[in-house]
Amino acid sequence: MVADRRLVSPGGLAGAAGVSFSAFILFGLFLPGWGHLVLVASLLLAWRVDRELGRDLTLIGAGIAVVSTTSVEADLRWDRFFVLGAVLTAAVLVPLALDRLWLKRRAIVYPWRTAKRWNRVQWSYVVAVPLLGWAILPAYFIHSGAYQNWPAVHEAFELARFFVGVNFVGLWDELFFICTCFALLRRHFPLWTANILQAVIFVSFLWELGYRSWGPLLTIPFALLQGWIFNRTRNLTYVVVVHLLFDVIVFLAIVHAHNPEWLRIFVY
Repeated sequence: MVADRRLVSPGGLAGAAGVSFSAFILFGLFLPGWGHLVLVASLLLAWRVDRELGRDLTLIGAGIAVVSTTSVEADLRWDRFFVLGAVLTAAVLVPLALDRLWLKRRAIVYPWRTAKRWNRVQWSYVVAVPLLGWAILPAYFIHSGAYQNWPAVHEAFELARFFVGVNFVGLWDELFFICTCFALLRRHFPLWTANILQAVIFVSFLWELGYRSWGPLLTIPFALLQGWIFNRTRNLTYVVVVHLLFDVIVFLAIVHAHNPEWLRIFVY
């Protein structure tokens, strides 16, 4: 996964940047035709410059293309709930299948268990994440009006569906953006090059999902931190725990924003 000492060719970097930029066009600008054109052109360039890079970017591009087949805007209707769940699942499984069956390798892995115990810094961060979310997220969602990008939830079954959806997407984020996009990019690029490239894809997806207005001021550092932490720990369980703790506060903050009389635990 480490490629810090490898010489990065301008053409290879351009191909990878193009793949990431295609996600911005698709999910950030909502221009599917142009986005797919940039994606295909970038993959062709990568294949021309470096076949191994072309293979890895094809896996990332396949996942991006699968996600682009449907809107990822938050929607709790049952049909959209299952359609989006199926599409996101396919976006993880298609690159994984290509990795195993086409390329006959194991470049995409999910390191749930490692021999290393979490240290004090890691445990401190686990505690800090929900506290930071409690301090920041309600102000963001309410003052920006971004909470309106999620449907209002009032009934118990809607709350349950919303909670499941938020946590499913949080888990998927780590499987796709970190274990697929970031891990494949790290095979070819230094840490921060790969991390910025995956963050562009990550943040673009979150923009369409609903984190708009000044949301990128939160999602960009979060995406970069998740990549950096995974690079340091090689521990998927840890980054998933961090992400889902944050998402619990996301869930509570959005529910409170739609129902101000509920969950009066926030200061904003």
